[in-house]
Amino acid sequence: MDRSAIRAQMQGLVTGHVPSNVRRFKFRIYDDQPQESAFGFRIDPKPFEGKVIAKTDEAIVIKVGRAEFAVLDRRLVTLEPDVGVKVQVQPYARRRFDGLRADTPEERTEFTSDGTAFLVKSHVLGSAPAKLPVPEPDCPELRDLIHQLENLPAPDGFRCITHLLVDAGARDFTLADPKPDDSIVKTPPAITFTVATEKFQGQVSVIYEYGADLYAVELRRDLELVKRVDEVFFDALGETLEHLIDDGKWRLIQVAIVSNGRRSKLH
Repeated sequence: MDRSAIRAQMQGLVTGHVPSNVRRFKFRIYDDQPQESAFGFRIDPKPFEGKVIAKTDEAIVIKVGRAEFAVLDRRLVTLEPDVGVKVQVQPYARRRFDGLRADTPEERTEFTSDGTAFLVKSHVLGSAPAKLPVPEPDCPELRDLIHQLENLPAPDGFRCITHLLVDAGARDFTLADPKPDDSIVKTPPAITFTVATEKFQGQVSVIYEYGADLYAVELRRDLELVKRVDEVFFDALGETLEHLIDDGKWRLIQVAIVSNGRRSKLH
């Protein structure tokens, strides 16, 4: 979607939908580009409701407040409502493996001096971690791999690799966590999980290769090897996994009809 063109059209598109005593209006664009806060942090937008007031070849314009509007990329919406319809919109938000938003505050229990327990919630601005649901391994190379998956960016520049895995439906994680004297010959360090996307459904393994200090990525279906990519540098893990398993459906903007403007109810 051409953001410059949309900005130039907005004044005409919202005419008649802004109170006469309001001189300025606000709008936010939802497309395939990450949202940013006033401080420059990448943020995950919240769901919202509003009424469709206009449509162009590229965009759907929704009134969400007295003088506030949302502009949706028409190519990305899961449902295209008519003008006048009230809708609920849920733009993409990074998530954790437990299904919660990745920007959900972390919770921990602490104790006062007399032993009374209390709950502490904390959140670092701009952070949206998605920790792998695996135990702390003994193998140092496996610890490095986990750190890289949790912190290295995916090719889109918004997600980390673990967000990419969440969006691919990754589950059933297992570790090959070898002892030092067993790793090279018998059991190389590896993380294995299953995914389900339109691009691939099956088992994925990320394997550390000692000799070359590189990774290999294997795809299997019903235990049969479908594809293997060797000599993957750590900084190419995101690109490799995106190419193999990411179908891009995570970019879609979820749209649901709340009301058709005539107070009819949905059953």
